[in-house]
Amino acid sequence: MEEVKHVHEGHESHEHHGHHHHDHVKVLSSLSNIFIICIVLNIIYVFIEASVGFFENSLGLLSDAGHNLGDVFSLLLALIAFHLAKISNNKRFTYGYKKSTILISLLNAIILLVAVGAIVVESVNKLRNPVAIDGSVISWTAGAGIIVNGLTTLLLMKSQKHDLNVRGAFLHMAADTLVSVGVVISGIIITYTGFYLIDPIISLVIAGIILISTIHLLMESLRLSLDAVPETIRIEEVKESLEAQPHVLNVHHLHIWAISTTDVALTAHIVIDDLSGMEDVKDALKSLLVEKGINHSTLEMESPEAHCRESSMIINKKE
Repeated sequence: MEEVKHVHEGHESHEHHGHHHHDHVKVLSSLSNIFIICIVLNIIYVFIEASVGFFENSLGLLSDAGHNLGDVFSLLLALIAFHLAKISNNKRFTYGYKKSTILISLLNAIILLVAVGAIVVESVNKLRNPVAIDGSVISWTAGAGIIVNGLTTLLLMKSQKHDLNVRGAFLHMAADTLVSVGVVISGIIITYTGFYLIDPIISLVIAGIILISTIHLLMESLRLSLDAVPETIRIEEVKESLEAQPHVLNVHHLHIWAISTTDVALTAHIVIDDLSGMEDVKDALKSLLVEKGINHSTLEMESPEAHCRESSMIINKKE
């Protein structure tokens, strides 16, 4: 009877994991469709904005078009990451290719930093050699950018809290929307005052906005690539929650890291008062961890006696 119970519990655990995997694949598919729409919209706008910027000799439009093109590449890379994350694990990559999503977010951050450097160099050149441009054309073109970038931002808003790549894209598109507002303002100022230096000045502001929105993405991507605890997880809070559960005496050798921009893994040794009920305790702890956003957990259950022996061995080694 006990054996049947364990088989049934294992079956439920397997069904739960399968259900979570199925839901995760559905989310990735939905995100892929959203990103495809965003990519198409932004490619069309980049072409229009770059063409107008080239013919009107507007650095503001050209720099914004260059940044939007960088965002298109970022969206494409994120789309590739979503598809890589759906590939099953194999003997060589036991977690599949999920980690690629973190590496891609890091690459996106580096691309944006390069774009910032290029914009700053061009802006300084324009400040030294200002060129007359048509303010009204700039305003109308950037106005279209507010619509495109604003729509893209809204499409990404719902999912940006749960994925680093989506959050990066959301921040970039939100920044682009503000940038387009700035370019509209610069066009109006040029139209009514003829102050052409506002164009490279706005470009420098654009570079500053991009830099600010990129620093956090860069730092978090670096941390996750080094298997740091994701910023959404508080390790002490997780430890306290686990130790507060019935039959749990102690939690040690606790490690938490990101498998991807959405998946978090945990390993831990759990000391419990009675090993005969460890399967029930383990199921309860795994459910708790899922609620906290940790969907891959490996728990090694220990008796108090085994923990004491392990602690003694560690102390002897240190001596």
